[in-house]
Amino acid sequence: MALKCGIVGLPNVGKSTLFNALTSAKALAANYPFATKDPNIGVITVPDPRLDKLSELVNPQRVQPTTIEILDIAGLIKGASKGEGLGNQFLANIREVDAIVHVVRCFEDDNVVHVDGAVDPVRDKEVIDMELLLKDIETLDKRYDKYQKQAKTGKREDLRALELAKEIKLHLDAGKPARTLELDEEGQNMLEELFLLTAKPVLYVCNVDEGSVVDGNHHTKKFQEFIKSEDAEVILISADIESDIAQLETKEEREEFLQDMGLEEAGVNKLIRASYKLLKLITYFTAGVKEVRAWTIMEGWKAPQAAGVIHTDFEKGFIRAEVIKYQEFVSRGSEKAVKEAGKMSIEGKEYVVGDGDVMHFLFNV
Repeated sequence: MALKCGIVGLPNVGKSTLFNALTSAKALAANYPFATKDPNIGVITVPDPRLDKLSELVNPQRVQPTTIEILDIAGLIKGASKGEGLGNQFLANIREVDAIVHVVRCFEDDNVVHVDGAVDPVRDKEVIDMELLLKDIETLDKRYDKYQKQAKTGKREDLRALELAKEIKLHLDAGKPARTLELDEEGQNMLEELFLLTAKPVLYVCNVDEGSVVDGNHHTKKFQEFIKSEDAEVILISADIESDIAQLETKEEREEFLQDMGLEEAGVNKLIRASYKLLKLITYFTAGVKEVRAWTIMEGWKAPQAAGVIHTDFEKGFIRAEVIKYQEFVSRGSEKAVKEAGKMSIEGKEYVVGDGDVMHFLFNV
């Protein structure tokens, strides 16, 4: 399953610089608003040490990591929900993504103008939140008449739809994002049908100067305090550091650079891990002499669903799955050794796939 994240924020907060560093793409990064008019699309290879280790043990013909698609969505400004700047186009692009990576500027630099004159990540966040909220209210208002008309039939499902629409509308009118509204399954289905922008999960990225990437600064502390009630994750990334890392040719050079900066890992790794956690995603592996490959699925998926991401026939004709736990595979050194030790399990349709499982599916269509 393809994961798609959209990078949003005000102009000149470092979105395109971060995008370039993450994807090694060459988006225009310029010191003026709307340097990005169309959403640049890049693909990040998901780094996973487990895939590397399995490849080392199996020595396959090819290795296939999983990927994340990143959209660099041009800077929103106040009034975007009413079409200011390039607002309507940008907001439409956000509808396409699974999760929002909201970049806020937490660095001072007189050479990089701020669209509102001064650095204030809390104010910047509120501007973006309000524009997304206003667009959602507009979206729901357009649909509300339809729900009212349908409810006149007196049918249970139509009355329930109107009741849910009212509940969502009251929540949005109170200035609260749709993702914070607790709804039953019917309500969640309606949210999905409405494609509300504020229903999408959000990961906050504080773009900081090089000296603040480990411990943050007064801007990041103020921002983290402000969003405490959201139960959202905040990560610190220096787009400039990520840009420097992207220029390095070898793994050894990158590791040495990170060590010199006092960092344990690159920002891209933190962002990917946080995105997976946000969307409740896990990875399982297939491992054979032809290919060792990582597959992304939702946490809680059962074996047939997991098989379906390889091919729909695998899910339709699912018979059983042969499962080896990752640590068992690594400690024994090979699939053959695991089988000989009796540590490979045979699982049926109700098996819930675990993160890191090494799987082989048997099916018949």
